Parts: sequence; structure tokens; C-alpha cells
Amino acid sequence: MTTSGFICGMDAALAVIGGKWKPLILFHLAHEARRYSDLRRAIGNVSDKMLIQQLKELEADGIVDRLDFKEIPPKVEYSLTAFGKTLAEALKPLCAWGTEHMTEVEKLMSRRGTSAAENAA
Repeated sequence: MTTSGFICGMDAALAVIGGKWKPLILFHLAHEARRYSDLRRAIGNVSDKMLIQQLKELEADGIVDRLDFKEIPPKVEYSLTAFGKTLAEALKPLCAWGTEHMTEVEKLMSRRGTSAAENAA
């Protein structure tokens, strides 16, 4: 173990993206800044409470910027910081792997008795 407490780089990365929805948040914000409602629709099966919690954690970690337009009705937009963009870039190969092996992963989920949608929920 290093003096930082992390065993390896993967341990450090998981400390930031740990949480069921954070990788999907990063994926969607990597393409463009999004308003909260757009981000929630894009992610799908996440509760408001969980999405807000995950966004607050990512903001506190310096991964996501939150821009409050101070309007009525409320308008808030989320985007990646420069640091967040480096993390999103690092996740691209994992996304490509998932796309390439989607059929095999669906078979795995079937053998486990779960669906991909249940796993994402």
C-alpha cells in the first residue's frame, strides 16, 4: 500500500467513480453540458435523490461543475471540469469494451437470473 492509502491506480479511480450512477453521469456529460432534467432523462432509471447525491459528490470532488442560472423556474446546468474530462477520457476504453461485448454480458446476466436493466437499476 502506498502512503496515499491506494493500492493501485484502479483503486484511486474507483474512489472517484464508485457509485452506481457516476460512470453514466460522466458518459453523458462528456458529450455536452446538460441541464438536470436532460441528464436525468438520459440516464433513465435513477431516482432524483440518488442523482442529486451523486452529482453533489462529483462536484465536491472537482469532477463536475454546477452552474445555477438563478432563474425561476430553476435552471441548473452540469458540465465536466478539466479534471473531469480526463476521467471521462479514461472511461472511453471501458465503454468500448462494453459495446464490443454486450451480447456476452447479456448472456452472463441471463445466467445470473438478472437483466441488464436490473443491473443498471
